[in-house]
Amino acid sequence: MKAKNNFIRWLLVCGVLMLSAAALAADTPTAEPQPGSPTITVTENMGEAIIKEAGQVKEDIQQQVFILARWTPLGWDLKTIDYLYKWLLSLPLRIPEFTQQVAVHSRVLGIVGSLVIFIFLAAVFYSLFGRKPVLQRIASAIQPVRQRIPEPLYPLFMAALRVVVAAAIPLLLLGAYSAIHTLFTYKAVWFTLIGDLLLLWSLSALTIGLLRELLTRDLFKVTATHGMKVFQIARLVLLYVLICIVLYWAAEAFRFPKDVLAFLQFAISVSVVCVFLLLMLNKRALLSFLPALPYRSYQNYVRILNRYYYPLIGVSFVLALLWCFGFREVGRLLLVKIWSTAGALILLSLGYHMLRIWLHRWAERVPADEESAQFLVDSVRTFLMYATAVAATALLLNMIGLLEPVARVLSFPMVKVGRTGITMWVVVKALLILFFFIYASRLLQAYLDYRVYPAFGVEQGTGYAVNTIIRLAFFGVGLLIALDTVGVDFGFLLVFAGAIGVGIGLGLQSMAANLISGFIIIFGGKVRKGDWIKVEDAVGMITDIHPLSTRVRTRGNIEYLVPNSNLVSNTIINYTLSSPTIWISLPVGVSYGSDPKEVERILMEAARKEPTVCRHDNPKVLFTAFADSSLNFELAVCIDVRHQPEKVVKSNLYFTIFEEFKKAGIEIPFPQQEIRIRSGEDGALTRGFIPGTSS
Repeated sequence: MKAKNNFIRWLLVCGVLMLSAAALAADTPTAEPQPGSPTITVTENMGEAIIKEAGQVKEDIQQQVFILARWTPLGWDLKTIDYLYKWLLSLPLRIPEFTQQVAVHSRVLGIVGSLVIFIFLAAVFYSLFGRKPVLQRIASAIQPVRQRIPEPLYPLFMAALRVVVAAAIPLLLLGAYSAIHTLFTYKAVWFTLIGDLLLLWSLSALTIGLLRELLTRDLFKVTATHGMKVFQIARLVLLYVLICIVLYWAAEAFRFPKDVLAFLQFAISVSVVCVFLLLMLNKRALLSFLPALPYRSYQNYVRILNRYYYPLIGVSFVLALLWCFGFREVGRLLLVKIWSTAGALILLSLGYHMLRIWLHRWAERVPADEESAQFLVDSVRTFLMYATAVAATALLLNMIGLLEPVARVLSFPMVKVGRTGITMWVVVKALLILFFFIYASRLLQAYLDYRVYPAFGVEQGTGYAVNTIIRLAFFGVGLLIALDTVGVDFGFLLVFAGAIGVGIGLGLQSMAANLISGFIIIFGGKVRKGDWIKVEDAVGMITDIHPLSTRVRTRGNIEYLVPNSNLVSNTIINYTLSSPTIWISLPVGVSYGSDPKEVERILMEAARKEPTVCRHDNPKVLFTAFADSSLNFELAVCIDVRHQPEKVVKSNLYFTIFEEFKKAGIEIPFPQQEIRIRSGEDGALTRGFIPGTSS
C-alpha cells in the first residue's frame, strides 16, 4: 500500500510538471521560434521512415553479399602442375648439386659450425627420448617442498612443469639461435629456415604438451572418458599441419615461383581442411568436454549445438572449401563469426559459472546476519548478471548477423530535441550506460561498507552519508554521459526550470520540504542510518533515509515511513546520537517492616546478575519515598538500547527481584480497604478486608 501511494505521488508530480509546462506554453504568445531555441518535435511519418531505413538496410546487405561472393584467383593453373611434375622427375638428377651446396656451406661454417649442427641434432634426439629421466629427477628434487604446495594445486603444478620440460630443449635452442644470429651475420637460406623451424618446434612442443596434460592426465572430469582419443587425433592433425607448414616455408625460402607457392598453399589448405574434418566428426567426444552447468540458457545452447552439430560441421566444411577455392571473404567471415562467437559464448558461460561458484562459496562463509556482507554479495551477483547478459546478447546478435541490421533499423530519429534527433538505438545505449553506473555505484558502496569503513572505524551514519554522495555522484555522471550519448542539448533542460518552479508554487511545497529535509538529515549527522529513535511511542531503528521519507523499523518488525520534514521540524528522541547506552529505572515498593539496607543489597545483586545490563556503569539504588503503605525504591541500570529492549530488561529484573524478596522474607505491600457491615437484627458490626483497595 505504501509503495502504491509513493507511485501515485510521483505520478501526481509528473502530472503537475506537465500541466505547468502546458500552462507556460499556453501563456506564451505564439511566435516564430528563435534560432537555436530548444524544442521537442516528433518525427513525422515514422512508419515510412522505418520502411525506408529497412529498405536501405536490405540494399546494403545485398551489396555485402555481392562482395562476399566475389571470387579471388587462385594464382596457379595447369602449367604450374606441369612444372611441379617435371621438377619432381628431375629431383634425383639434382642430388649432386645439393651435395655440393652442403659441402660449400660446411667449409664456410668450419669445425665450430659443424659442432653446432651436431649439438643441435643431439638436442633434437634428446628431446624426443630423454624427457622421462629429466621429469623423474625434477619430481624427486621437489619432494622436500611438496608439503608447501596446496594439495589441489599440486597436479596443476606438475602439469605445468611437464609442459615446460617438454618444450625446454626447443626453447633453449631457439635462444641459442637468437644469440648466434645477433652476434654473426649469416644470411644463408637454410640458416634462416632453421630459425623459423625452431620457433615452430617450440610452439608445437608447448601446444602438444598442454593438450597432453589437459586431455590425458585426468585433471578435469570432462576429459576422463574421451580425452585420450581426442588427444591422439588432435596430435596427428597438429603434426600434419606442422609438416605442411614446413614444406611451404622450405619452398618459400628456396624461392620457388609464385604460382608454385600458390598451388602448395591451395593443396595444403584443402588437405588441412579434410584432416580437421576427421577430427570434428568425433561429436560425442568433443561435446563431452562441455560441462553441465545449471543455467537454462546454457543448457538450451548445448541442446541446439548437439542437435545441429553435423549440419553445422558440414556448413563449416563447405565454407572452408570455398575459402580454399578462392571465395575468401565469405569463407573467412562466416567461419570466424560462427566459431569465434560460439567459443566466446561457451567461455563466457564458463567464466560466469566459475565466478558464481566462487561467489557462492564466499557467501557461505559470510554470516547470514551481516548485512554489509550480504549486500556486497547481492551487488556482485547483480553486476555479474548485468555484464554477462549484455555481453551474451551482443555475441548472439553478432553470431546470427543481426547486430548491425538491428542497429541500422533502430537508428532512425523518433524525436528531435532542438536540432538533435534521438534514435531508439541511442536510447538503448544510453540506458545501458546509466544502468552500468547504477550497478557500479551499488558495488562500490557495498565494498566500502564491508571492507573500508570497518577498517578505518567509520561510523554507520557517516558511511551512509558518504554512500549517498557516491550514489548521487555516480547517478549524475551516468545521467550526463547518457544524455550526451543521446545528444540532448543541456540548454533544453532550462525549458523545464520554470515548470518546476510553478509546480512547487502550486502544491509541491511539502514534497520540496521533504526533499530538502532529506539532504539535511543525510549530511547533518544528527539523525543517521542505524540510529534508534522514538516514533509514536515506539522505539525503532532507522533502516533507510530516502529523499522524501525515512524508514524506521521497530523491534516488532513494524515499519514507519516518517516524512523527512517531521524529523527536521519536530523534537526527536535519538537514543544513539552520542552513545547507545541509556539509563532505565524500576520502581520497587516493600513493607515498612523491611530493612532498607537488605533491600538495597538484593536490588544490587539482581542488577549485577542480569546479563542484559551493561557492566561499564554500576547500577544504582535510590530510596525515593515513605509512601502510605510502602517504602519506595528505584533501581537504575544502564542498557544498550540497540540490543536490549527496555521492557525485556525490566521483566527479567522483576522476576529476579521477586524471587530474592521471597527468599529473604521481604513483603511487597499492596493497598487494602476495610469494609464494615451492620447486621439487620442486633446491629452488630462485622469487619473484613478486600485486597487491592485502599483503606
